[in-house]
Amino acid sequence: MIIDLFCTAVLDITGDFTFPVYYFFTSGAACLASCFYLPIIHETTVGKNLRDVETLHIPGVLPIKGSDMPTVVLERDDEVCDAFIMFCKQLSKSSGILINTYDALENRAIKAITEELCFRNIYPIGPLIVQGRTGDKNGDNADSCLSWLDSQPEQSVVFLCFGSLGLFSEEQLKEIAIGLEKSEQRFLWVVRNPPELQNQTEPDLKSLLPDGFLDRTGNRGMVVKSWAPQVPVLKHKAIDGFVTHCGWNSILESICAGVPMVAWPLYAEQRFNRVVIVEEIKIAIPMNESETGFVSSTEVEKRVREIMQESPVTERTKAMKNAAESALSETGSSHTAFIELLQSWSSK
Repeated sequence: MIIDLFCTAVLDITGDFTFPVYYFFTSGAACLASCFYLPIIHETTVGKNLRDVETLHIPGVLPIKGSDMPTVVLERDDEVCDAFIMFCKQLSKSSGILINTYDALENRAIKAITEELCFRNIYPIGPLIVQGRTGDKNGDNADSCLSWLDSQPEQSVVFLCFGSLGLFSEEQLKEIAIGLEKSEQRFLWVVRNPPELQNQTEPDLKSLLPDGFLDRTGNRGMVVKSWAPQVPVLKHKAIDGFVTHCGWNSILESICAGVPMVAWPLYAEQRFNRVVIVEEIKIAIPMNESETGFVSSTEVEKRVREIMQESPVTERTKAMKNAAESALSETGSSHTAFIELLQSWSSK
């Protein structure tokens, strides 16, 4: 049986059964290392909230601010935090863990889990990504996005997309628009309604964005309502940069397309992922925010310009793309890990 972290109760039910239970961990190895270590942090850290802790030291992870830990564990007296820590304590009781990552991407974290955290049955079998969607209700969006990209020069467009739950206030949307316009870069931007307007079917772009923005940028930009086919877009030859919320799937999709990222985390473990991809793997640059979480148009302009230029981040991302392809090849690390997993099952 293969479960995810939130199906941990299954371990209590299957304890007396003869078949093994494995986890499929959908984030990265560094995040998994933090989950293994979280119970220790919880027991040894003084204070109410992790966000107040200046620095945490986790095996396999660069020193990280407490405020960059997953949202669910920041409030330590919250019952949701207690439940998550219980999930983490149960990880070592499984027969093994499949991770959606690969050795070249997170070698240090993988090694730390097996050696320092003493859990050896981990199987990095990624990157596993969905190549595309069929029969989606937003098929018209897909066609229009890709047709527009076909008309753009190669490696000239920055793509901004923040996942199905990535929402911004109307004020922040306007600030992003101002920054994009000032950057003078070509862009493809997916805009969703602000939280207070989520009951509406689709965003009213003219009211949400600055007056005249769509007209002034129409010759070099495209704004899409709610959804775009992310994998085909990232793989399009016109795309040269990706402003992302740092969801792990989006990170892997960008890597596999060889597209460097601007990291703008919003919720869940995304701030943690930002530290990993900016400071450890070095395939992204950060979108710096104020203490309230607001990002200025000046910062948007600066980072959009920066990601569209050749840099060590660009070179590193391309190297990780090649490493991903190698990992999935017949002699690669992920293919080998998956074969080892299958062989362990056949021997039981």
